[in-house]
Amino acid sequence: MVKAYELRTQTKEELLKTLSELRKEAGELAVAKVTGGAASKVAKIGSVRRSIARVLTVFNQQQKAGARKAQAGMKYKSKDMRMKKTRAMRRALTKSQLAKKTLKQAKKDAHSPQRRYAV
Repeated sequence: MVKAYELRTQTKEELLKTLSELRKEAGELAVAKVTGGAASKVAKIGSVRRSIARVLTVFNQQQKAGARKAQAGMKYKSKDMRMKKTRAMRRALTKSQLAKKTLKQAKKDAHSPQRRYAV
């Protein structure tokens, strides 16, 4: 069983090598299961599949981190690098757009300010 913190220190090539070894082992274990192999081999299938998932997770995280670093100073980001939020939040007006007033409203505010009452 491989540990995620150990995988994070590996390079891309080493991760792919580990992945191919684990997939090969998974194939052998599947054959052992079909042919009625030892119970220990059949029980090992789950841990090998989890190890494959760990390797793929670390690999994908490294790929995404590299893409983020490459797009760091760019004006536009690719869609998978943008903030997800919600569809409504992405389409909502920005703070500056909300603060803007029409010419008519600006004149109205200037000529008739809020009344102050002495209490």
